[in-house]
Amino acid sequence: MARIVFMGTPSYATRILEEILKYDKFEVVALFTQPDKPVGRKQILTPPDIKQYCIDKTLAFPIYQPTKLRDIENVEIIKALKPDFIVVAAYGQILSKEILDIAPCINLHASLLPLYRGASPIQEALLNSDTYTGVTAMLMDVGLDSGDILGYEYMQVSQDCDVVKLFDKLSLLAASLTITILDNFYRINPLKQKLHNVSYCKKIKKTDGEIEFDNAIELVAKYKAYKFWPGIALQNGLKLKEVKLANARNFYDSGKILNISDNAIEIGCKVGSVFISVLQAPSKNEVKALEYIKGKRLNIGDYIS
Repeated sequence: MARIVFMGTPSYATRILEEILKYDKFEVVALFTQPDKPVGRKQILTPPDIKQYCIDKTLAFPIYQPTKLRDIENVEIIKALKPDFIVVAAYGQILSKEILDIAPCINLHASLLPLYRGASPIQEALLNSDTYTGVTAMLMDVGLDSGDILGYEYMQVSQDCDVVKLFDKLSLLAASLTITILDNFYRINPLKQKLHNVSYCKKIKKTDGEIEFDNAIELVAKYKAYKFWPGIALQNGLKLKEVKLANARNFYDSGKILNISDNAIEIGCKVGSVFISVLQAPSKNEVKALEYIKGKRLNIGDYIS
């Protein structure tokens, strides 16, 4: 039975852990995840998704939430657990060389490496309107997602796929790939990453969701990428909650109301136009776009920005 220390934080990691727990040949001996964080206006201290899953399932293994994983006391804890593997999925902290030397560290990264090394690969694929994406199983080293490749899983990105849907689909791929890699680890010949194709993605900030009505395709891509967080909003704070591409080629005045229906309003961009179904003003509840423009006494030819 292979002893596994699992490291992960969001639902993407939870799905992988859930798959590992199905098999008697694997024993999860500990979970390392990020500390609980205050959430919402009331700043309620909330556990990461994976910790809540373990609590709900009353799983017996210990849960560690160090602020700094690299601190010597955490290294000693991991050594004492005597893992055969350390499996990492969207954990959110860098593993030091001392930890990497304890056991093979396998990272399930949500991109086709060496594309999109870094913190937000799923969002980056959507921002770039990629046709295909996938998951890479990687043998970790001290670099940023630069380790040798153990295996890939691919998928096609559908036109209606946003960050929430893509997270779910990639987590299923990653869960399946994890079992394959663990089962075959000592028969796999790891491959070096091709350095000519390396790209990086950053940690997302709230300000990344600020938009203007410049390019309709890029605006919709941002909506899909940032739907979960931070969302997209105009500089005046008006949030665009449900957005679809209306036109990709024509040229319009930025922010001009072109058409109005019960289901959506069409807003012009410098290139193309978008349908918006739901809007949310600062400190207000979200409303249908039709209700919003009625409340503002706006009509076709007026400007929403």
